[in-house]
Amino acid sequence: MRKVALVGAGISKFGVRRASYRDLIWEAGKACFDSVAGIKPRDVEGLVVGSVMPERTAFQSHISSMAAEALGIKPSVLSARTEHMCASGTVGIRYAYAFIAAGLADLVMVLGVEKLNQPSSDEAILNMGTGVDREWEAAFGLTAPPCFALAAQRHMAEYGTTEEQLGLVGVKNHTHASKNPNAHFGKGATLEQVLGSRMIASPLRLFMCSPITDGAAAVIVASEERARALTDRPVWIRGTGQALDGFQLTSLHEDYAHWPALKRAADAAYTMAGVRPGDVDLAEVHDCFAIAEMIAYEELGFCKKGEAGAFVAAGRSDYGGDVVVNPRGGLIGCGHPLGATGVAQAAEVFVQLRGQAGPRQVADATIGLTHNNSGMGEHVVMIYGSEPA
Repeated sequence: MRKVALVGAGISKFGVRRASYRDLIWEAGKACFDSVAGIKPRDVEGLVVGSVMPERTAFQSHISSMAAEALGIKPSVLSARTEHMCASGTVGIRYAYAFIAAGLADLVMVLGVEKLNQPSSDEAILNMGTGVDREWEAAFGLTAPPCFALAAQRHMAEYGTTEEQLGLVGVKNHTHASKNPNAHFGKGATLEQVLGSRMIASPLRLFMCSPITDGAAAVIVASEERARALTDRPVWIRGTGQALDGFQLTSLHEDYAHWPALKRAADAAYTMAGVRPGDVDLAEVHDCFAIAEMIAYEELGFCKKGEAGAFVAAGRSDYGGDVVVNPRGGLIGCGHPLGATGVAQAAEVFVQLRGQAGPRQVADATIGLTHNNSGMGEHVVMIYGSEPA
């Protein structure tokens, strides 16, 4: 297979936006093209768009073709939309990677976009219930917050994890977001504020949860030949893995604090990349809720099972620790525009490995990891490097 790299990346402002769905596409697309000299829309051979529910929130289908026209791209080898709930953007990057590695394309844009906060906040919450089994779970109230609350309760019962340790994830990620001008939240948060915020699903409080966010992000993926011609600092895709245990809660591991699919996806990505957990300098993990980040520490191999609470409390997932987790603010601080999230994670790794992350720069970063989950049972991991494998 051919080597593949990221050569450009751009992000819109995240938040509750007055911008339309098309406006968000324009913002992220322009920022992406502006990030790399020598590429015009006419040069891009393919476009993959990660977007979960535009039919419900933007009243628009036929998404990839619409986005291509909006950006001035005329795909000649690949045009597709990925819908895979929260992992849609990362799955889109995997599609582009596979196409290029196989020699079917040389230059592909991956765009993630979501306009979630319409027509009303109540309907936005209702729409989010489509990410679980609507007939057998959502109808009985088992939407994302209570599902992840069950994981948190199990982790606390099994390992002695505390609400304060969960709160520290929220503090860290809100603090990181305060250094990210594109983040949904930019003020930071103290532990007192996090633990004093409204209870959503015990023990998960508001500032331990990701918000419903509008936003878009884009990256340009290139073959080795094109990447080396376009930039002297490509960011290489070195490894990837994806695994699924099930859709319904009843299909998952009986202990919700164990996510074996994440471990399998991570192991596949590490093996392909030729690296170990200790080699990772920064990780963009799927902190839809604080407990998700903590379980990710364990399944990604950053600490042993049951040690996530102590790991975050000791500052080992922050600057100066073992690995900087969610330097852009994660989903909790930056926001979670579903289809855009995985692409935004890749965009963060791109600027970090090129030393362009400004006040949130991770010193001497050479290996970055991204992780998306779609519920507790499905996980996608990507590993990037400043040098190819």
